[in-house]
Order: sequence, then C-alpha cells, then structure tokens
Amino acid sequence: MVQTLWQHRVGNQRDWVWRGWQTRYTYIRRFPSSSEAVPIILLHGFGASIGHWRQNLEVISQHHTVYALDMLGWGASEKAPVNYSVSLWAEQVYDFWKAFIRKPVVIVGNSLGSLVSITAAATYPEMARGLVMMSLPDPSLEQEAIPLMLRPMVMAIKNFVASPLFLKPLFYFIRQPGVLRRWATIAYANPEAITDELVDIIALPAQDRGSVRAFTALFKASIGANFSPNVKLILPTLSIPMLLIWGQKDRFVPPALAPIFAQYNKNLQILNLDNVGHCPHDESPDEVNQVILDWIDRTLVLLP
Repeated sequence: MVQTLWQHRVGNQRDWVWRGWQTRYTYIRRFPSSSEAVPIILLHGFGASIGHWRQNLEVISQHHTVYALDMLGWGASEKAPVNYSVSLWAEQVYDFWKAFIRKPVVIVGNSLGSLVSITAAATYPEMARGLVMMSLPDPSLEQEAIPLMLRPMVMAIKNFVASPLFLKPLFYFIRQPGVLRRWATIAYANPEAITDELVDIIALPAQDRGSVRAFTALFKASIGANFSPNVKLILPTLSIPMLLIWGQKDRFVPPALAPIFAQYNKNLQILNLDNVGHCPHDESPDEVNQVILDWIDRTLVLLP
C-alpha cells in the first residue's frame, strides 16, 4: 500500500532502453505549456531513486515540465554489471535529454546526483541552462586530505572492503528496513521525515534481481580513482547560473565545502538551510521547492 501511495505522486513512469539496459524515468508536463518555462531534470543521490522526489515533482510541474530518472543500477532501472562512474550516468542523462527533451534544461541533483549534474553540464554544455545542486560531494578532496605516506594503506583497506567476500554479507545486512531506517537517522536531521514510505522507497530496489551484483560493482567503482571528476577543476569551466543548497546539519558531506566551491566560480550562489540534513528536498520540501522555483524565475527566465 505504501508503494502505491508514493508512486501516484511521481508522475507518469515509463521504461526506456538505454544501451540495451532497461531504465526507468518519469515526467509531468506543465499545462498550459509556455515557451518561457524551462524543463527540469531531477537526479537522485546514492541509494535513492525517483521516489525520493515524490514531494517535489507535482509542485515543480505546476510551473515547469519536470523529469526524473533512475540512474542505471538504482531504483527501478536495471542492475547492470558495468563499470559504474559519474561519467557513465552523465552520458545516460545526456542521451535521455537528446531522446526526449532537446531543449536546454535546469538539472537539479542531490548528493551523487549533483555530481552527475555538474559533470553533464560541463561535458554537454548544450543541454544545461542552469544547475541546482544539493550537498555536493568531491571525492578528490577526500583523497587530498589523506597524507601521501598513508594513501597505499588506505587503498589496501578499501580494496579489502570492496571484495565480494565482504560486500555480499554487508549488502544483505544493510538492505534490511531496520538498518536502512537507522542509516536515514544519519542522513536526516529531522526524525519525523524518516517515514515508512521513505524506508520503503530505499528498500524496494535492493530486492531486485542482480541487486547484489550491482551493489558490489557500485561500491568498488565508488572507491576507484576514476569514479568521479574533480569538482574544483570543473567549476571554473562553467558559465551557467548555479545554485548550491546545503543543509547545515549534513553529516555525510561537510557544509564547509560550500564556501570552498564558491571560490572557483562567481556564478555559484550558496544557500544554507538551518536544521536540515543531507537531503534538503525531502526533509524540507516546501522550502526547497519554492527556492528552486524562485531562483529559476529570478535567474533564468530573462536569459536568452
């Protein structure tokens, strides 16, 4: 029953075959249509899916046609045995844009989704008119923080953790609803936001065929050197407007990164939200929905 309720709030879900893999997307078209209304693509974070935007899609669609994707390996998309990377997901987003939109969009991403959005905008500038990012990670900063002499040891530990002997039992443990609920208490500052519906959205894809294999591939990829580009190198190359939203109680990615990123591009605006954690769009949806809509009206509508 919980699943049915949230699925009714995420628009018209469809399957799209990308490079031979089944992927899931959804959309809600704005009516009446307007030439000034900028289309929006929503990209979820690590371990999330289309359902994580259930409190945003309908509100945003009142003003803009909005799309959301389950990136390959996540949500209802196929759990493919591939070499996952931020660049791979950026390619998926770009090919989706070419297939269904073909008009400059605003890409909105949370966490991993924000990494994908900034990568897609830099790699395929014709598709992006603006970016809204929430809780933007930069794995290169983690690497820089480790003393040079300790890096081989750290990598050895990561490689051990990434072995199937370790990851498979770990996967079966963490996909339990009770464990996922405890994980959510770290991601969210407000306990009331951790509902049965949220746990259901996170837990369901872990039951899919191939989910263990995909989890192993995703984890191994995420600790690799080529998983993600360097955000500090990308930022200076972008000339589009950007908004970076950060919950000040984010315990996954330090909010202190925001002013560091702002030094690399004058077009990057920072908005800090008090008493909000790693997923502002889900924890404080009314506020974030209005912030996104106001920012687009103020920043983009009058641009050519």
